Amino acid sequence: MKKLILLTIAVTMLSFQGLKAQTNDFYDDAETIKLKTTGIELLGEIANPGKINVGTLPLRSVIVKETLLQDGKDKFVGAYRYDGYSLYDILNLSVLKKKNEADFPPIIDLYVEIENDKGEKVVFSWGEIYYPIHRHEILVATQVARIVPSKTKDLWPLPTDSRLVVAADLLNHRNISNPTRITVKSYSGKYVITKGMNPMYCGSFSISNDLKKMDEISILPAGLQKLTYPAVFYGRGRGIHGTTPFNGILLKELLSKYIKPDENNLKIGLFVIAGKDGYHAAYSFSEVMNRNDQAEFLLTESEKEADGGAFMVYPAADFFSDRALKSVESIHFVSIGKNE
Repeated sequence: MKKLILLTIAVTMLSFQGLKAQTNDFYDDAETIKLKTTGIELLGEIANPGKINVGTLPLRSVIVKETLLQDGKDKFVGAYRYDGYSLYDILNLSVLKKKNEADFPPIIDLYVEIENDKGEKVVFSWGEIYYPIHRHEILVATQVARIVPSKTKDLWPLPTDSRLVVAADLLNHRNISNPTRITVKSYSGKYVITKGMNPMYCGSFSISNDLKKMDEISILPAGLQKLTYPAVFYGRGRGIHGTTPFNGILLKELLSKYIKPDENNLKIGLFVIAGKDGYHAAYSFSEVMNRNDQAEFLLTESEKEADGGAFMVYPAADFFSDRALKSVESIHFVSIGKNE
């Protein structure tokens, strides 16, 4: 009994001194700091635009090792736990009203622009918000705590304003301060849609941006590592498609020859990939080229003349198969807000 009383007194004294008793959670040892917040407005291709009240949403939490690209090198900034409101929840009650719905009803060509009070802009695909296996990893953070190393006791610099935080990014250029505007858009490029094309085959695909065609790929470059991803392939509409593994190369290794991961591309770059039948999907540059979770995009190659071949994109991070593109005909890169 005496030991129990002494332990209670010790814990109470620590509490009075503003310290936390040690737990098995590495991410709650430091003080949690409130960030200054402003209102957020939803705009774009939705039927119910306007200001939102994030205070009614559940509080989510992510952990981030913030790192930036500076002078061609990765510069570590600090390790943090951020708490706030997920983009998933913020957009969840938005009623979509696509401009191109009559021509292309699927939602996989949607993307989201987020701006702050300084005019900085970053881009997300709709798919990376609503299709991933790990949800709620993009937050508008309203509080932060350092993750302090137990030996060095490094005190990383703290932000003061609310912050957009993307837990899956390796380089954190999409972590902008004080986001104030979220705009939903569908990709404006035109594709000829041919429903029910069967068989479907495209022997090569183009890589381009709005300025030029950069290459035509019919044979995958030699020297790129072949990978095998076990998979449970499950569609949002038709359910289970199969459990056959996917074999291919990392899409980012192919594309890195043509589009480099500079700060601009990391923030506002977007890929639109289309199949032979015109079915197309949007993917942010960062989700394809800048992941820290190794849930990469594969580019697979099938036998000649195989239905759905010769090339297919498999998004390993997605729960659903909807953004897996068969018979890839084109990969187009655009900087949103610059040459959109």
